[in-house]
Amino acid sequence: MAAVEFDQVLAPLDGSEESLEAAEYAVAVAERYGADVHALYVLEESVVRSLESGELEGDTVAADTEEFMATVDQLAADHDISMGHSMALGFVTTQLTHHPGSVILDTADAVDADFLVVPREPVSGDPDEVLGKAAEYVLQYASQPVLSV
Repeated sequence: MAAVEFDQVLAPLDGSEESLEAAEYAVAVAERYGADVHALYVLEESVVRSLESGELEGDTVAADTEEFMATVDQLAADHDISMGHSMALGFVTTQLTHHPGSVILDTADAVDADFLVVPREPVSGDPDEVLGKAAEYVLQYASQPVLSV
């Protein structure tokens, strides 16, 4: 039987405690298999709407995102794991068929990820829980192995 090999682990994140835990798992998987990690920061619906309406400044979102990603970068550095990252909108007001799960799967293809770690946030019925919605979608449609934490 051939050994399992992973080169690129994708971890979609949104700044929540659950996504930080997913980043920890992604780093652990990468460390175990000698892989790199790509962290995808996904902006939730309320943030996108607030940016579009001008209620929220882009600089504020950027600063919050950078602070969270610095924590994730440090986590990877502590384990000597190479970390790349990008940002995506999990919701677009101009495209009804845009789903946060498809954003994650498209990114997985773009970065050549062969393993995904998705945070499974508590289901509260809040429509803004972008990664909670995305986890179900990713689990159903991903061609790569998925760890939902």
